[in-house]
Amino acid sequence: MPSKQVLEAKQQVVAQLSEQLKNATTGVFVDYSGINVADDTALRKKFREAGVQYGVVKNTLTRFAAKEAGIDGLDDILNGTTALAVSADHVSAAKIIGEYAEKNDNFKIKGGFMEGKVISVAEVEKLSKMPDKEQLLCMLLYALNGNISGLARALQAVADSKSESTPA
Repeated sequence: MPSKQVLEAKQQVVAQLSEQLKNATTGVFVDYSGINVADDTALRKKFREAGVQYGVVKNTLTRFAAKEAGIDGLDDILNGTTALAVSADHVSAAKIIGEYAEKNDNFKIKGGFMEGKVISVAEVEKLSKMPDKEQLLCMLLYALNGNISGLARALQAVADSKSESTPA
């Protein structure tokens, strides 16, 4: 039986992790075994720059936190060495982990969750291939700009044709 201090410390960790899971839009679990310190440092820097929270988690405490956060179905994922990356947007965590996992065989994606629902490794990989918010906005603006330019050219052609057909 753990001491009262140890039990309170674990309960505090579960409460913090549960809050983190509730506030996250997307989370990705990975098996980080075999990663070296230099690569881990570079990976953590990318996470910080993207606003993604990343850290090693204890499987048992994460099970309790996930249950408290209303995320069911993580039991198969939570075994072995586990790290968790959570983000407020849909693709940042998956994108960074997906890029890193492609280059490093010893870094395996275990699964994840999005908006409170568990997602498979394949779904995490699909998320990692999606454009991020900035890229989507650029694509939208390009499409809108093309339509507006086409409209402006069409209106100008109508105006030019009317000015040619009216006698002076």
